Amino acid sequence: MVTNNSQHISQQFENELQDIRTRVLAMGGLVEQQVHNAMDALIMGNSELARDVITFDEEVNALELSIDEECIQIIALRQPTASDLRLVSGILKTITDLERIGDESVGIARMAINLSEKDRPKHNYRELQSLGNHVRGMLRDALDAFARFDVEMALQVAKEDKDVDAEYEAILRQLMTYMMEDNRAVSRVIDMMWSARALERIADHAHNVCEHIIYLVEGKDVRHLSIEKAEKVIRGEPLD
Repeated sequence: MVTNNSQHISQQFENELQDIRTRVLAMGGLVEQQVHNAMDALIMGNSELARDVITFDEEVNALELSIDEECIQIIALRQPTASDLRLVSGILKTITDLERIGDESVGIARMAINLSEKDRPKHNYRELQSLGNHVRGMLRDALDAFARFDVEMALQVAKEDKDVDAEYEAILRQLMTYMMEDNRAVSRVIDMMWSARALERIADHAHNVCEHIIYLVEGKDVRHLSIEKAEKVIRGEPLD
């Protein structure tokens, strides 16, 4: 009878952990849609869609608080150990990054509203479209890696952060050139710079999610390590 009760409690715990994972992925889907809508609003000059992104952020925030509370309840009542504790801890860190991605999307949406009121450039924000597509792909793959608990995929996504940084810096140089060539474009260029910065920060948070995946699967904290060193730590190779 005690054994059956123990098995019942264990199954309940597994169900709770699975529920949290599912809700994190749901939150990730909401945030991914926010990024998508914010970029569409910016590129198309759709201020109504941008305002929807800003309003929708309340739902993302509420979901973060709900998942956070559920994790705290599990820690308090179940007292998880080892891999289960790492999972809960990793989830708490992951939802923080997802919430901040939502915040960055709101920032892009606000810039989209500003830019919708200004003259549009002939290239229609080509630079931001390219960076936005890269960042959205990185976020999508980070969420896929979380869904699969795929460490190798997480590593590959994390590697892309350097490419995003390089693209972001190139855009800043280009925008500075635009601003120096045409004083009338200063206000528009500043909004574009803020949008590019928000996209670069979204990539940083996607990178963080990948680090959390590595931690909750492998139990190895690779924060503050280069990708090369992180790979060695994961594979048990000595660091130089």
